[in-house]
Amino acid sequence: MTNKYSKTITPSRVQNYWHRQGVIKYFFVLFLLGFGFRIVTINQLTVNQLNAAPISLQEKVRIQADNSNKVRVKARRGDILDRNGDILASSRILKIVNLDPTQVQPEFIPKLAEALMMPEDELRVDIKKKLSKHAGRKELIIKKNLKLTSPILANLKNLETIKLKVCTTKQKIISESLLNQALEMIGLKENKPIYVSYEDCNKRKISGVALQTEMQRYYPKSASLSPLLGRVNHDKQGVSGIEGDFNHTLAGKNGLTQLSYEKKSQGSYFNPMTINPLKHGQDIKLTIDANIQFHAYAAIKKSVEFHDANSGSAIILAPNGEVLAMANYPADDPNDKTIYNIQGNRNRVLLDKVDPGSTMKPFTMLLALDKNKITATEDELIDVSKSIGHVKTNRDVRRHGSAITVKKILEKSHNLGTVNVSERLDKEDVYNTWNKLGFGQPLGLIPSIEISGSLRHFDSWALSDKRSLSYGYGPMEANLAQLARAYLVFANDGAIPPLKLTKGVNIDDSMTPIFSKDSTHKIANILDSVASWDGSGYRARIKGYDVAGKTGTAEKIINGRYNKKGINRTFFTGFTPVKNPKYIMAVMLDYPKKCYNHYRPDELNKCGGGNSAAMTFKNAMENILTADQSIKLLAKN
Repeated sequence: MTNKYSKTITPSRVQNYWHRQGVIKYFFVLFLLGFGFRIVTINQLTVNQLNAAPISLQEKVRIQADNSNKVRVKARRGDILDRNGDILASSRILKIVNLDPTQVQPEFIPKLAEALMMPEDELRVDIKKKLSKHAGRKELIIKKNLKLTSPILANLKNLETIKLKVCTTKQKIISESLLNQALEMIGLKENKPIYVSYEDCNKRKISGVALQTEMQRYYPKSASLSPLLGRVNHDKQGVSGIEGDFNHTLAGKNGLTQLSYEKKSQGSYFNPMTINPLKHGQDIKLTIDANIQFHAYAAIKKSVEFHDANSGSAIILAPNGEVLAMANYPADDPNDKTIYNIQGNRNRVLLDKVDPGSTMKPFTMLLALDKNKITATEDELIDVSKSIGHVKTNRDVRRHGSAITVKKILEKSHNLGTVNVSERLDKEDVYNTWNKLGFGQPLGLIPSIEISGSLRHFDSWALSDKRSLSYGYGPMEANLAQLARAYLVFANDGAIPPLKLTKGVNIDDSMTPIFSKDSTHKIANILDSVASWDGSGYRARIKGYDVAGKTGTAEKIINGRYNKKGINRTFFTGFTPVKNPKYIMAVMLDYPKKCYNHYRPDELNKCGGGNSAAMTFKNAMENILTADQSIKLLAKN
């Protein structure tokens, strides 16, 4: 019996049931597949993380610190000092005032201009120009190279304590009515906030003023030592002179510190770890005496200007070979970075290769005396009546006679008399002696710029070479330092030491014996008469002091040939006192054009060592001796 409450199950309803059931089954299967795939993916990720070691937060911090927390500290460049400890070159700290024009408040501009010690209008113009630039307008170097004692720095420090009423324009949003807010929420009105401007005025301190520090190489002696000391480039690395050759000592090494994360601290601090240790540059002490250098430079400058010479150079030595002064003119001020002239930085004492002329004649006489070829006594006469090779009989035979003494040869700088003596010498002996004197060999003072000159081997000499060599020409060229060193034989009983320019570097006190003590003293006494009224170096006389020396005049080579029209280099090399010399000085003037004799002071005369370089020697040495209390005033005038 059929229940009246029962429903008839039609085929269509059954079919819908099975359809829905199939959909559920398919969904369940897809869910299981997705869940399984996720489990496998997570498991694989876990395995990879275990193999790669997980990166913790601390590790991430450490990696970031490795990349960004490296602190570099620049090494301070060492000073260059003279023999007495006076500073010749130093790195001084300077300050730069850097403005951010976008931050400097207009209310502070009058007081800022006052602190900077500049016109207010000028400051406003500079700021306005900087603000008008799109790029880099936040950097305005308004003052630079300020010493730590500059009043501007004190003014800025005081300015930091001042507060002024500063007004800035700000904006705020106007609150809308509830109706408008409701309309905006249901989208019936567009949400556009309304801003209004207002002035926010408060007392504030100045903003946008920053002080930066820079290191600048400073040369207290200005141009007087410029060619010797050299320069540094914009990276503060030496590029010439002492600065260049001793850069590895002066520069030091910059330090590099890594701020590494310290794991034990649980993230509380970074442990500084040194990668490259900081090493400040070492000081270098030279043998130079700053006071003697000043007198040498002043005399060279005065002489070059007075005689209208192309240039001038001088070197002063102590008997032990220490360089007390090395002066060149013209010379640029190394503190002026806007000027760089090759000639104004040329160390001609070491760089110019020259024929030293008649300053070589004393060595010809010394060698001949040691070889017993002459006696150099008053009763010995040297024949000068006949020409020898290209050296002709002097026109002043009538004045001096056809036979003269060795003393007269040196006093009057007689070429023919010197050649006559050299004819008695063997060319191998001449070569060996000149070689021992150091000609053609490096001095090792500043190797990067120094020329060694030349001395051809005697096997290649013609007969004329030995003759010309006896008075400073021929198969030899030298620099002024080599010439000065050769004259050290008169301060060391016929021997010479190596030259020294730096204290405590390559100390070598060895002596090279060349001439006998007796011969050296005899020629030294003759050279005393050269710097007298009877000698060619009469203008090197210094009242109250004994001076000995030799003049020299050498024709310059122009277009491969010796010039015969007065384009010369002039020399004087001397020492004082004659007995136990304390100072040995060599002077060179390159092409002096205005020279006068003592007896014709207003009439131009041919320039020679006696009326140009000898005067330079006197000007320098007179001041040096006056300041030297250790040398007693001699009775001789």
